Amino acid sequence: MESNTISKGILNAVYKVFLICLLIFLLYDLKEIIIYISIAAVLALLGRPIALFLQNKFKFSALWSATTTLLFFLLIIIGIISLFIPLIFQQANSLSLLNVDELEAKFIILTNQLSEFVGWDKNNLSSIISSNSFFSSIGLSSIPNFLNSFIGVLGNFTIGFFSVLFAGFFFLKDSKLLERTALIFVKQNQEKQFINALEKIKDLLSRYFVGLVFQITILLIIYTVVLLIIEVPNAFIIAFLCALLNLIPYLGPIIGAFLISVLTMTSFIDSSFTEVILPNTIYVLIGFSLGQLVDNIFSQPFIFSKSVKSHPLEIFIVIMIAGSLFGIIGLITAIPAYTSIKVMLKTFYANNKIVKSLTKDI
Repeated sequence: MESNTISKGILNAVYKVFLICLLIFLLYDLKEIIIYISIAAVLALLGRPIALFLQNKFKFSALWSATTTLLFFLLIIIGIISLFIPLIFQQANSLSLLNVDELEAKFIILTNQLSEFVGWDKNNLSSIISSNSFFSSIGLSSIPNFLNSFIGVLGNFTIGFFSVLFAGFFFLKDSKLLERTALIFVKQNQEKQFINALEKIKDLLSRYFVGLVFQITILLIIYTVVLLIIEVPNAFIIAFLCALLNLIPYLGPIIGAFLISVLTMTSFIDSSFTEVILPNTIYVLIGFSLGQLVDNIFSQPFIFSKSVKSHPLEIFIVIMIAGSLFGIIGLITAIPAYTSIKVMLKTFYANNKIVKSLTKDI
């Protein structure tokens, strides 16, 4: 009898491990679909107040309220894209005036000055830079590869964009669709707990998204002020783009720093490199660092503690795992997904020691 119990326990454990491994494999293999549905769910969550307002105030049907809400989001997206068109044309015009040989010569002069300042052998440094110059490696052969990559990215974006719109429409039209689908996998005696958990998730994620808007607004103000002081053209548009990049944890600020530096340089490309371009870029980076300092000390702790209620180290580990599995989209969706999982674990496994430790603040 005892041996049979042990055997059944081992088989049960192996079965559970197999199911968990299968679930992880399916999640990874179907990650694009899961990401599209997740983004659509977030879109529906953000648009739900608008849809309800249209239904209650203007007596719109569920079909027309969902359609109007999606059109509203589309207008916002089109408006944001239209903001960047003047910036793209201006930067393209600035780059068309760019003399690569002259820029390389200025770069070598700058490195010579730097080597003299720190005491390096400038002759060796100049020869290394000349033989491995980035500028000299730019050629026509790279254009086809770039175009192929661009077309591939554009194709994936188009598929994802329309998939999100399609799923988001039905989530908005029938707000209980996702809930009813999920209830299929829940035991009947646990349905009430599951519904309460969903309400808790909606509340926490609503706070989180409001916190993100607060975070982006603060960064937008700081970046805009800095760029206006330096008199960089299209200051608001550049600041808005760099603030949006901050939605990508850890990686976003690095991309933003690089982008704001390049756009600042190209804005003054016809000016002296050592007297105008370099000092202005340094000042902009100092302002950018100030914005990041404010964000790391005030904004992010506020968002994490008041909304998702997780420790910064805990969030860091989750973001790194999600980024490794799902890339940039994983970095963006890691915190909302992790928060949802924590709420579900606390609802159904409240007595588990590990769950208690992770969810004590929820």
